[in-house]
Amino acid sequence: MFLHYVDLSWRSFKRTPMVSALMVFAIAIGIGVTMTSLSIYHMMTKDPIPNKSERLHHVQLQTMDDGEGYWSKDDVPFQVTYQDAINLQNGNFPYLRSAMYKAGFSVHLNSAQFKPFVQEVRLSSKDIFQMFDLQFIYGGTWTQQQQDDIAPVVVISKSINERLFKGVNSVGQSFYLDDIYVQVVGVIEDWHTPVKYYDPNNGSFNDPENIFMPFTMGAAYEITTAGNTNGWKHEPDNTFKELLASENLWWQFWVQLENAQEKEEFGQYLMSYMQQQQTLGRFNREQLTYNLFNVMELMDYRGVVKHDNQIMVALSFMFLAVCIANILSILLAKFLRRAPEVGVRRALGASKRQVFYQHLVEVTLLGLLGGVLGIILAQLGLWGVRASHGAYDALASMDVTMLFAAPAIAMVACIIAGLYPAWIVCKTAPAIYLKSQ
Repeated sequence: MFLHYVDLSWRSFKRTPMVSALMVFAIAIGIGVTMTSLSIYHMMTKDPIPNKSERLHHVQLQTMDDGEGYWSKDDVPFQVTYQDAINLQNGNFPYLRSAMYKAGFSVHLNSAQFKPFVQEVRLSSKDIFQMFDLQFIYGGTWTQQQQDDIAPVVVISKSINERLFKGVNSVGQSFYLDDIYVQVVGVIEDWHTPVKYYDPNNGSFNDPENIFMPFTMGAAYEITTAGNTNGWKHEPDNTFKELLASENLWWQFWVQLENAQEKEEFGQYLMSYMQQQQTLGRFNREQLTYNLFNVMELMDYRGVVKHDNQIMVALSFMFLAVCIANILSILLAKFLRRAPEVGVRRALGASKRQVFYQHLVEVTLLGLLGGVLGIILAQLGLWGVRASHGAYDALASMDVTMLFAAPAIAMVACIIAGLYPAWIVCKTAPAIYLKSQ
C-alpha cells in the first residue's frame, strides 16, 4: 500500500508541476539556510578527539597574589608561566605530559630557487604526538636525549614536507627556521581538527601548526611566542631571561590521565607543587586553586561556541518555519482542490485513515526531494563561508550526520506542515461531491 501511495504522490506532482516545484524549492531554500548554520554549529560543538577527550586534561594554576584580578569567569588564568610549565614538565609523575607554546618563523632552504614562507611552529615535549594521536608517515618523534640536549630537530606535517621536499621521505633532511638550521626527524599526517582545543588563546578555529620542535629550544634560542602573553603584576621583562623569570602567562600545559583516580592523584600533586612554590615567595594567597579540565570541559569553559552562533542557528530554523508556513497554505489549497476525488474514494470504501496516510506520504516525498536539493544549496552556502572566512575552512563542511539530518529535517517539517491540510481533506463528506457529480 505504501508503494501505491508513493505512485499516487508522484502522479500528483506531475499533475501540478509548477506548484510542486515551487514547494520543493521553498523547502530546499529553508533547508539550505538551516543546514549551513547548523553544520557549522555542529562542527564547533563536535568532540574534536572523541577517543581521548576525557583523558586529556588542561592545567590552569591560580598564580596571582590575593587582590589581583583576571578576566576569566573564576579568576584563574588561562595559561601558565614558563617556570610552572617547565617545573611540571620535569615533575616526578608517570603521566604523559606536554608543556607547549606557539612561535612563528620564516621557513626557507637558504636557496635563491626557493621562496621563503611564514609558518607557525609549536614548541612542545615529545609526548604531544602520542597524546593527540598524531600519525607518522616517516620517521618518528625526537628522543628524550635530543630533547634534553636541545638538539635542533623538528617534526613536520605532510603538507610542509610536500612544499619543502616534494613529498619524499625527508627524514635526515635539513632546512632553516629564520637562522636556525634544523633537521627533520619525522613527518606526520596533516593535523585536521575543526577546533584548536589544545590552544584556544589565539583563535579557537585557527589551523593547527605544521611544524613541531622540542620546547627546550625555546629558552636556548630565545624563541619568543607568537601567541598571547598575559601579565598581572609590574615586573621587568625587557629581556628574554627576564620574561622567563617573570609571572607572565604564555605557555599551555596538558597531561593525559586515564581515569578519575589518576586525576585525583595529579590534583594532589598540583596542590603540593603550589604549596612548595609558596615557600619560595610565589602564589601569595590564602586559598590555592587550579583547574584541570578535559577537552570538552575546556571548550565549554572557554566559550568556544559563542552565543551568537546559537542565535544564528535559531534564526535559520525560524526562516525554515516561515518557508513551511507558506508551504502549508499551498498544500491546503492543493488538497482542497482534490476534495471531489477524495469524496469518490471515500464513497468507494476508503477510510479517513487511508486518505490521511496517503496525503502524509505525499508531503513526506515532497520533503525528501526538498531535503536533497537543500543539501546542494547548503554546500553552496558552506563554500561561501569558506571563501569569506579562512579560519572556518575546517568548520564549514557537512559530515555524514548532517548529510542524513538534512532530508530528515525536511521530511519532518513537511509532515508537520501537511498534518492540518491532510486532516481537513480526510474529513470530506462523500455525499456532497456525489450529488455534485
